[in-house]
Amino acid sequence: MPPTSHVSLPKVLFATPECAPLAKTGGLGDVAAALPAALLAAGIDVRVLLPGYAAVLAACSDAAELATLTSLGQPVRLLEWKLASGVPLLIIDCPALYVRGGGPYQADDGDDWSDNALRFGVLSQVAAILGSARSPIDWRPDVVHCNDWPAALAPAYLRFGPQPHAASLVTIHNLAFQGVFEMHELAGLELPAESFGIDGLEFYGKASFLKGGLVYADAINTVSPTYAREIQSPALGFGMDGVLRHRSDVLHGVLNGIDTALWDPQADPLIPSRYGALTLEKKLANKLALKQRLGLAGTSSMPLMAMVSRLSHQKGIDLVIEATQKLIAGGAQVAVVGTGDRALAERLLALQALHPGAMAAFMGFDEGLAHLVEAGADMFLMPSRFEPCGMNQMYSQRYGTPPIANATGGLVDTVIDELQPRATGFLMRAASVEALLDSAGRAMTAYRVPQRWRVIQLAGMSRDFGWSASARQYIAIYEKITGVRPQ
Repeated sequence: MPPTSHVSLPKVLFATPECAPLAKTGGLGDVAAALPAALLAAGIDVRVLLPGYAAVLAACSDAAELATLTSLGQPVRLLEWKLASGVPLLIIDCPALYVRGGGPYQADDGDDWSDNALRFGVLSQVAAILGSARSPIDWRPDVVHCNDWPAALAPAYLRFGPQPHAASLVTIHNLAFQGVFEMHELAGLELPAESFGIDGLEFYGKASFLKGGLVYADAINTVSPTYAREIQSPALGFGMDGVLRHRSDVLHGVLNGIDTALWDPQADPLIPSRYGALTLEKKLANKLALKQRLGLAGTSSMPLMAMVSRLSHQKGIDLVIEATQKLIAGGAQVAVVGTGDRALAERLLALQALHPGAMAAFMGFDEGLAHLVEAGADMFLMPSRFEPCGMNQMYSQRYGTPPIANATGGLVDTVIDELQPRATGFLMRAASVEALLDSAGRAMTAYRVPQRWRVIQLAGMSRDFGWSASARQYIAIYEKITGVRPQ
């Protein structure tokens, strides 16, 4: 069982497949950089554990070797580096598994790596080894904090490993990604046969890393209170709702924060005109720059609705596509920046060709353009069908760019609808074209009353979306599952 004799704050190993800027495919990378930094600032002795992808090793070329070990038959060097935040980074250096082209999960052709079960089995097992008496290093965590399916087997390794060991927390960043494999693919993962039954990893005849984490972890959380409720329903439970209802007594919803230093319109080096609540008139220069960058015509008084997103069904890109013609007819301009589904990208490019100067589609990711969209757009579109937390709606409020978002998950937890006091944006009643057009219509009506629009902008800009409150909630979970209490 977890140790209970400590009188200081718990020590935490933060196991993750991504950490910005070293390895990032989405919001998890940002969280893995920001949350440990906030925990460190709160007095937590925290270290991040990350696979040694080629880009990681290149960026951390001066990392020092801490130890060597063997995991699932693979020789591993454990390296130590320090993130810009000051958080120590532990790197799993195993070139045979991690040094290759493509991304963390997929090859350049978009197909998953065929050995992902082994690759992330090693991440999970190394995390568990470091949280047990088998660790080759002196530092020993009280909690192994596992992020998403690639690290989710760590609680299983801890459960079936030697005592004493660290407590475990699994954070679900997106329940749609579950790490599901054929049973035979997990044959070499060194877990006992009993772990593969219906009360363990078994998931509709296959095996799921994430289910293993949900079953064996001491606590579970996801990244917003509303999403924690939603995933216990069949509609958004992705087959895991029964397990989550069964473990509801240890399931928490902790809202993500954002990096308020990186996303600050008063100090953002990636936008041409910096501004704040007292200098909102300077925001217009960013709109003009964004329109020029994307080839949008027309006067600056036309409302510009924009989004930066992964192009997927989840994000409601199809809803934006179907609504665009009516939005343009109503006097708005529309811009979409993103990468993802090829069919959606082709439809967006076709719309741009059909409405030159009124609709823009940029297929790709550009960090500077992402910041310029937040600063230059009048409204930010987020019609997601589901959204565990979402960060862009928090960025956009901070930048005085009210979001138009579906009332789901973290969106409803962070956006105050225009019909409510101290409104900061516009919530859709459903993930539908009709609801999007209705909320966009309300936004355009408010936009045409400058005094009303300024009130909504300022309300959003005044909100605190920093990580400190979230860090305190995570510390409370750590304390609960370890018995560790501050002095």
